[in-house]
Amino acid sequence: MAFEENSIRVGVVGFGLAGRIFHTAVLHETPGLEVAAIVQRSGHEAAAAYPAARVARSLDEMLEDPAITLCVVATPNQTHRTLAEQCLKAGRHVVVDKPLALTSADARAMAQIAAERGLILSAYHNRRWDGDFQTLRGVLAGGRLGRPVHLISRFERYRREPRLSSWREGGQAGGGGILYDLGPHLIDQALALFGDPATLWADVRHTRDHAVVDDAFDLLLSYASPDSDAGPAQGQELSGLRVWLSATLTAASPGARFTLHGTLGSYEKRGLDPQENALKAGETFASPGFGCEPPGDWGVLTIPNSPPEPVPTLRGDYREYYKNVRDAILGVAPLAVTAGDAWRVARLIELARESSQTGRRIQVDLSDAPS
Repeated sequence: MAFEENSIRVGVVGFGLAGRIFHTAVLHETPGLEVAAIVQRSGHEAAAAYPAARVARSLDEMLEDPAITLCVVATPNQTHRTLAEQCLKAGRHVVVDKPLALTSADARAMAQIAAERGLILSAYHNRRWDGDFQTLRGVLAGGRLGRPVHLISRFERYRREPRLSSWREGGQAGGGGILYDLGPHLIDQALALFGDPATLWADVRHTRDHAVVDDAFDLLLSYASPDSDAGPAQGQELSGLRVWLSATLTAASPGARFTLHGTLGSYEKRGLDPQENALKAGETFASPGFGCEPPGDWGVLTIPNSPPEPVPTLRGDYREYYKNVRDAILGVAPLAVTAGDAWRVARLIELARESSQTGRRIQVDLSDAPS
């Protein structure tokens, strides 16, 4: 694509799966952003894929270019805080691949540095722009299901053997496991829909032979009932709501992606947003039908005494995340995914591990999230 004269120059740190597929490929097609530099410690894949970008062999080398305005950290989870803080202290806005950090304390420290310098810090919660999630939001907003009482949100895959050579599953350096990998997406989507829960219960576990990090979890977010001491979260419209989040790598027959029950009806959606697989296959956002689902994959709305009603899935578009970051840097829009949002996710992951280890339901207080 042709870059605009005043495009924001972006440096991407890391060219593995996250850097190559979820960031560089999306940035490259987002108007107003230019992939100007890529940090790839070894190899020549980045240079071949993006010949107009400068390839640096270290973050220090990339930061020597004062024209880099936005840095994207797409490296293993345990490196996020160190690299992001280096970029912030160099005066650059920063996007970090999810999770923002491995602990809420780290996330808070990063947010403080960004705030002190007047810089944007965001986590890549791109799945707010999945087409199925956008459709679910629309179903909720439409009100036809009445008051939501139960949401089941699953992200299920099948991989028989753990990839022990991968940092995500090998456990060599920490920061791996499915709760850190898929958990941030499911948790962020739930918070974006319903806000902070009152309590949390979780079971985080190993299910496959030879697994050394968690490869499955169930997480229950409960919203307070009217007679609860905590009071109804988000007002009476969410009182008594339960949100069940689940992920596994042993689902040869995945369940529904979303099942939403309300007082007046239900909505069920199977299948996963197609953007990830399309990007992995080399498609672009300009490819015919990119981000669109065929009618056979649409969700179904069920209202008693009415025939089941297919609901067309909205087109997903991960560029919307980066368009918002662009506009926030330019000062023309508020940041959609804030450091405070990412801190909430990190804190709920900590509480999930505590609940799983103790077997207890945990009270949730996210009132001191960084602004």
